[in-house]
Amino acid sequence: MKVLAILYRGGAAAKEEPRLLGTLENELGLRQYLESQGHEFLVSDDKEGANSFFEKHIADAEVLITTPFHPGYLTAELFKKAKNLKICITAGVGSDHIDLNAAVEHQVQVLEVSGSNVVSVAEHVMMNILLLVRNFVPAHEMIERGDWQVSDIARNAFDLEGKVIGTIGAGRIGYRVLQRLVPFNPKELVYYDYAALPEQAAKAVGARRIEDLKDFVSQCDVITVNAPLHEGTRNLINAELLSHFKKGAWLVNTARGAICDKDAVAAALKSGQLRGYAGDVWDVQPAPRDHVWRKMKNPLGGGNGMVPHYSGTTLDAQARYAAGTKQILDNYLKNKDQEPGNIIIGIGKYATKAYGQR
Repeated sequence: MKVLAILYRGGAAAKEEPRLLGTLENELGLRQYLESQGHEFLVSDDKEGANSFFEKHIADAEVLITTPFHPGYLTAELFKKAKNLKICITAGVGSDHIDLNAAVEHQVQVLEVSGSNVVSVAEHVMMNILLLVRNFVPAHEMIERGDWQVSDIARNAFDLEGKVIGTIGAGRIGYRVLQRLVPFNPKELVYYDYAALPEQAAKAVGARRIEDLKDFVSQCDVITVNAPLHEGTRNLINAELLSHFKKGAWLVNTARGAICDKDAVAAALKSGQLRGYAGDVWDVQPAPRDHVWRKMKNPLGGGNGMVPHYSGTTLDAQARYAAGTKQILDNYLKNKDQEPGNIIIGIGKYATKAYGQR
């Protein structure tokens, strides 16, 4: 069979560090495994446009492997061309780069390596919260310039202790963020989710559920987004909702860029409605060079903690999602049942679990 993988180019780093498994160069460690069984394995980072490697080879591939970090966007139109496609595997978590309704229509399975990124992303969220609240980035930039004016940094630096901190989404990642926040002695931990946490889980972190989103954002000093992208969350954080935020709140998004309206976030940061915004996810990846989030600032000269999408692709996470991808492939080749938690789309139907609980 033909297996097509769209991975990100690692360059010199991937050649020097073989544990960068999610790269074009190291191919998730799958080449020998697949070719030893007589399968064709095609790997590229070329994914944009009608003449791309991706669109050329998706036409007769049986298996597509891609990552959330450099996704091959599998649209409804491409599904019509992909006559041999049987299974799409996300090496990581988050399959919103695939038109899931079209996958159901075309009887194509969609699986991902559930849980492979939860610790990595939760730790990244904590880093983002702290670097925003402590005004770290402008402070470091000051040192790089050779300057030293403590007051310019301290006027926008705060303690995390005593703040109201909330998560939009209290699934695998959101709950781990709440756990990691407890030792910082916040004033309160709150969450917004379509489903309540089990009573014991909520009690363990002392988290209170707020069912109205506007009420939720109006109470929080810090908000972190840990929800999947779907039609119900696309542009969830827009200009209207941002107007209900506390003046000067901090916002962290490591979920999906399209959950936030990019222009509304930039405007809120410029006006001071947001004191800071940080994350590693963008509405298109790789992000265009002129993407407004690259250089946006708040009035005090800081508040931007944006980085490339790497929170879920640490070396530890790559080992987990590479192993998980191989296991999914092995199950498929041997016609064995897949782990239920990895199934997003079964054959002709959505999985019974809620999609993409982050």
